[in-house]
Amino acid sequence: MTTRRDRLRELLDAVLDEDNATLGQMAAGVYSSPFHFARQFSRGTGESPVSLRRRVLLERACWQLGGGASVTEVAIAAGYDTVEGFSRAFTRAFGHPPSATPPPMTKTPRWLPSVNGIHFHPPISLWVEGEPKGRSDMDPTALLLHHDLDDTRLLLKAAAGSSEEQYRRTRAGAATVLPWDGPEDSIATALDHLIRTKEVWLASIDGADTPGHGGDDVPALLARLDEVGPRWLDTIREIDRRGGWGDTLIDALCEPPESFVLGSVIAHVLTYSAYRRQQVRYWMREDSPENDALGWGDPIDWLRRRT
Repeated sequence: MTTRRDRLRELLDAVLDEDNATLGQMAAGVYSSPFHFARQFSRGTGESPVSLRRRVLLERACWQLGGGASVTEVAIAAGYDTVEGFSRAFTRAFGHPPSATPPPMTKTPRWLPSVNGIHFHPPISLWVEGEPKGRSDMDPTALLLHHDLDDTRLLLKAAAGSSEEQYRRTRAGAATVLPWDGPEDSIATALDHLIRTKEVWLASIDGADTPGHGGDDVPALLARLDEVGPRWLDTIREIDRRGGWGDTLIDALCEPPESFVLGSVIAHVLTYSAYRRQQVRYWMREDSPENDALGWGDPIDWLRRRT
């Protein structure tokens, strides 16, 4: 992953920018002529810029109305000059007037048909539609997600008892887990990567730029875990709530740009997190064989302690 953004994502951002209501404004946002902008955008999405913007803003309007916003404020936010014009467009698109929009937790569709599967996701994010598949709160994925965060915290607290030399010592025979992350040859680097991977994937899911890299001493890592952990769980709960495990994420942080199925992203993070946690546990046991507080990182034991 890099800090560079792919061209299609830049074009999409220009289309959805709140200040870009016309084709000319969209094109100016990426320093292009309207003709070349429209041609490049349509080639990449199969839909004209104006058409996609209109559709996605109607999807956003449906979400806003379901959350209790007034028809008037939603119509203005969607770029319509009159409430009547907005109501006609909304009714044609969804088959019911804006005033009849149900609350968010119902099964009523909030996405309109599209040739490219690109849809609105609050606040202004883009998703490629997949086959909806929900998950229960207590399935293995949910347990592994919570266990990963709790076990990371346990290891960080244990690392606070290590000397600086033990914490940062380069370990012989340590592996490079993923080539783009670089070496993970110390307790410090492995713990840092445990948290960093969630920070970067959340940025990808949110369509944001690569986040800054925080400190890697134990207090800094605990603070970063406190910040990223709840956001990580909230994001996954939202994916699950809307049945989005099969959705495809267009990752603007990769070079070249790549797409990933969201379910595979979560599986990826959990797989390498488990490896990193066990590697840190092994190194800590080397330094302090009598440290029983480390446990064995077993989800069975973790769940027993919680229930």
